[in-house]
Amino acid sequence: MRLIRPEPLTPDAFASFGDVLEATGDHKLINAGLCHRHHDRAQLDFTDGRAGISIFRAEPRTLPYAFDLIERHPDGSQAFLPMTEHPFLIIVATDPDTPPRAFLSNGAQGINLHKGTWHGVLTPLHKPGLFAVVDRIGPGGNLQEHRYPTPWTVRHK
Repeated sequence: MRLIRPEPLTPDAFASFGDVLEATGDHKLINAGLCHRHHDRAQLDFTDGRAGISIFRAEPRTLPYAFDLIERHPDGSQAFLPMTEHPFLIIVATDPDTPPRAFLSNGAQGINLHKGTWHGVLTPLHKPGLFAVVDRIGPGGNLQEHRYPTPWTVRHK
């Protein structure tokens, strides 16, 4: 069995794959001082087309979690914004020939995957698995998939 242990999702650890979206750090007060705006946390990057917002409802998984499929979107970045407070699992890889890494969100984080980043499928760990997804809407195929010949398993501790 090929085993991966999930890491905490931090901006430094995730930087080569994308952006961590969370309400921490620098901000400015808006709305008469009643709202903190954490400004410009990710860059949407599209070859062509436009940004669109979709709603995904994914079946929750449990750990240990076995997978053999990763994918990437060569023409656009892809942001996942959880619509609940539950943590979710993020699997990413530099390329299909390097071991993937797994990150565990803290329940108050979203992510923006850089254009072309290899990643696992949406993997909520709790119901309802509801996410707003901001990604490229445009012509042509924007999906490449890779199946590992031997599955990887993500396991705590």
